[in-house]
Amino acid sequence: MKKNILFVIDSLYCAGAEKSLTTLLSLLNYNKYSVDLILFSHGGDFERFIPEEVTILRPFTYSKFAELSLFGSFIQSMRMLDFQMFNSRVNYSINLRKSKNNLEQEARIYWECISDVIEQNPKIYDTAISYAQGVPTFYVAEKVKAKEKFAWVNVSYRLDEDEKKFQRSYYDQFNKIVAVSESTKEILLETFPYYTDRTKVIYDINDPQLISRMSGIGESYEDCFTGLRILTIGRLAHQKGYDIALEVCKKLKDKGVNFKWYVLGKGPLKKEIEKYILANDLSDHFVLLGVKSNPYSFIKNADMYVQTSKFEGFGLAIAEARMLNVPVVTTRFDAVYSQMVDGMNGLVVDMNADAVTEGIMKLINDKKLRDSIVQYLKNEKKGNVEEIEKFYQLIG
Repeated sequence: MKKNILFVIDSLYCAGAEKSLTTLLSLLNYNKYSVDLILFSHGGDFERFIPEEVTILRPFTYSKFAELSLFGSFIQSMRMLDFQMFNSRVNYSINLRKSKNNLEQEARIYWECISDVIEQNPKIYDTAISYAQGVPTFYVAEKVKAKEKFAWVNVSYRLDEDEKKFQRSYYDQFNKIVAVSESTKEILLETFPYYTDRTKVIYDINDPQLISRMSGIGESYEDCFTGLRILTIGRLAHQKGYDIALEVCKKLKDKGVNFKWYVLGKGPLKKEIEKYILANDLSDHFVLLGVKSNPYSFIKNADMYVQTSKFEGFGLAIAEARMLNVPVVTTRFDAVYSQMVDGMNGLVVDMNADAVTEGIMKLINDKKLRDSIVQYLKNEKKGNVEEIEKFYQLIG
């Protein structure tokens, strides 16, 4: 008899956890497992890559309600003579404006405001998995019945005392907590030392054959630029260090480097980044491409991949660049050495604009170093599909 598994994640838009889950689902043995998937936001680019054996459950009633304009949601509430969802939405909007604009606090505010209008899952599962921290974790803890519950953590989890207290009440309900790297585990246990015995590491799964195939199809750069192509992939948010990237871009321009720096991603800092681009005359150098469902042709055709992150759970885009033999310059975030060998498969530099600029210039000017890095990348181990065995051991 097949085991029933539920996965819950915010969405399947193009980001690290979403790509990791898509790969995991593509490798699962569906002769042994029956899988449901819950998304809090539908329409993400990676939904098309989910195996047909996976049942994507219908959107929550509130999720569809929240897609309406505020006026439209008010009119619908009038028709239904029920203002609970409308009040939850307004309450969330008001409280969010008062927040400090960090993801953990935003997730707590969201759940505190709307949990009462999110329906319980009627099914009983053998295993329920929240594949991202925050709202998916709160949902699985509070709204799902399962024999076992597992929570994935894919960011460096440093929380203030209020967030710790709030989140502990939810994590207490999980049998195991899975961190995506050793450093992520260490930081998680600094925050929640009482979970030592129930925490383990399963790395984000990368399938090099899939990435290689996808790098040969789909769109890529549409301009005819012949200079240095730099690529960064990541949500337009504080975590990814775009303040550093923009300052580096300006320094490279001032040095007269013939380059374009392309960015794949979307997020809350888009307008701020665009404002900086215009103010510093970087429109020909720092190019926002938005989200692409298949980023791999962009990676393959880049000359260099640069990551300016301030923290990462693992750094999946770096792993993908490595699999496509593209030299990497990355900041020294917590988990960076789980995959980077400084000077061998790329350069690991300090978390500031001067250091990143120096690393990029080093790769530009030192052909011998650049060639040796590419050769190392071609020979190093690709991917880690064997991590699926750890997953099977976890769920039984």
